[in-house]
Amino acid sequence: MNDLTQTPEMLIATLGARARRAAAIIARASDAQKADALRRAAQALRDQAPAIIAANARDMDNAAANGLSPAMLDRLKLDETRVEATAAGVDQVASLADVLGGVIDRVERPNGLELSRVRVPLGVIGIIYESRPNVTADAAALCLRAGNAVILRGGSEAKESNRAIHAAMVEGIVAAGLPAEVVQLVPTTDRAAVGALLKAAEFVDLIVPRGGKSLVARVQEEARVPVLAHLDGINHSYVDRAADSAMANSLVVNAKMRRTGVCGATETVLIDRGYGDAPALVGALISAGCAVRGDDAVQAMDSRVTAASAEDWDTEYLDAIVSVRMVNGVDEAIDHIAAHASHHTDAIVTEDAATAEQFLNAVDSAIVMWNASTQFADGGEFGLGAEIGISTGRLHARGPVALEGLTTYKWIVRGTGQARP
Repeated sequence: MNDLTQTPEMLIATLGARARRAAAIIARASDAQKADALRRAAQALRDQAPAIIAANARDMDNAAANGLSPAMLDRLKLDETRVEATAAGVDQVASLADVLGGVIDRVERPNGLELSRVRVPLGVIGIIYESRPNVTADAAALCLRAGNAVILRGGSEAKESNRAIHAAMVEGIVAAGLPAEVVQLVPTTDRAAVGALLKAAEFVDLIVPRGGKSLVARVQEEARVPVLAHLDGINHSYVDRAADSAMANSLVVNAKMRRTGVCGATETVLIDRGYGDAPALVGALISAGCAVRGDDAVQAMDSRVTAASAEDWDTEYLDAIVSVRMVNGVDEAIDHIAAHASHHTDAIVTEDAATAEQFLNAVDSAIVMWNASTQFADGGEFGLGAEIGISTGRLHARGPVALEGLTTYKWIVRGTGQARP
């Protein structure tokens, strides 16, 4: 029976059974073979770049016709530079040290038993994502390198791009002697297939949603499989009274405007009332093309600032819009972040080391930064290769999820004939 003629439940069961068989094979594959598969896949991405870009152009045309926002179109867009960056990311994952078989800890019990915790693959991972077609390559590379099979379900707006990238990845995987089913792409955009994947506990060991708040909410509500959540990025840059003004302007503008549609973009700027160059900072944002929504004090600095509503402090704009608030020192900044942040990435700009340490220790986010742009919230920038996403939860993995986040562990017990009394 052709995959596309099956019900969503039958389709996911078919993909899941194939993934289980492939997971058993990839878990036993040598590190050299997995690295070879990824290098071959990276080369296939380069070789097939014209076809990938042509497929992406069809997606871009459809997305524009459907009214996708400029920020979302930027997420979707592929060109020669971005395809090369995607291929380079796959190459980078191939060059990472093997995490499987690593001993997390070892202890010898008084009775002579030696206990070790050793990293092993999770098994089969389901990844549900929107907009960014490079996730197809990133997710495939990381899951394979960590010894897992993966079932990918991309968004309908990127379906042509995803299919072209998936075809290139599979070409490299098969050329290295591994089964094509190590990386499978759900061949339908039917939303019912997502529901079936979320309930496929027999076949899937972990679900990773990567997309907007509505997608993550649906996954968390419907899943019968453990979920590694990537929530929205309501990120803050706090400019302390002891901040260097040139650094503050550079970092805040970069954090907001480098790419407004990425999850690491700053959405709210907090400024200490004791900081003397706040008007220049607000002006720098506006000059960079950013719409500023501010409290009364910020509006008084520049007539181009519009009033911030209560909802603005809880909004992930993913656009050239930022909310700005004046605060009475680092404690009030920490309190604002605790009330409004999504626990993704928050930064402080200051020359005062004691204030910086207070902020770094008190802010409960997956990533906390000092004198750095929040746009560095990225697995590649952390030296992890590509990433599955930024986990904002507190269990299993937190922050950029790369190889270690896609493994679990098992206990290995070595004895010399001990019987329990």
